[in-house]
Amino acid sequence: MGRWAPDARGRLEYAALELYAEVGFERTTVKEIAQRAGLTERTFFRHFADKREVLFPGNQQLQEVLEQAVTRSPAALTPAEAVTAALLELSTLMEDRRELARQRQTVIAAHPELQERELAKLASWSQTLTGALMQRGTAPSEARLTAEAGLAVFKTAFERWTATTDPRHTLGQFISDTFDDLRRLFTHP
Repeated sequence: MGRWAPDARGRLEYAALELYAEVGFERTTVKEIAQRAGLTERTFFRHFADKREVLFPGNQQLQEVLEQAVTRSPAALTPAEAVTAALLELSTLMEDRRELARQRQTVIAAHPELQERELAKLASWSQTLTGALMQRGTAPSEARLTAEAGLAVFKTAFERWTATTDPRHTLGQFISDTFDDLRRLFTHP
């Protein structure tokens, strides 16, 4: 495949995840990722700062989706409903990437420094959701609590989603089910 072939970023991502699975994250080099994708190292660095970045693609875009979904949600929605709607919108972007998400989670789970990076990503999502809720008029402490609860639901739903191979179980459905579970936990003794 030539360097000018389309979807260089996607090819690099797939190549990296394959190599991480085959030889391990630590032993995989940027050069090997680029070669596997049929690209140059220079092309790799146009898309990713380093080999860790392959595991965290599009974080800025995902934050923007969350922020816009909350800020444009109808005023009649509660903060929790606005966050639920935002997470459901986010899930539609992730749905066709289940296998990549599963591979990504396997690599992250095996490396504490990547787990730390994942937590930092989720913290930035929390700040984004908190800020968006505050723009809607939610009090700061309530906005923060709602954002954190929403992300706890997302993390649990995401783990459930990546653990199953049944395509009938979507990430959106897991998010809805997990929110229902949370409501039950706090409303029934």
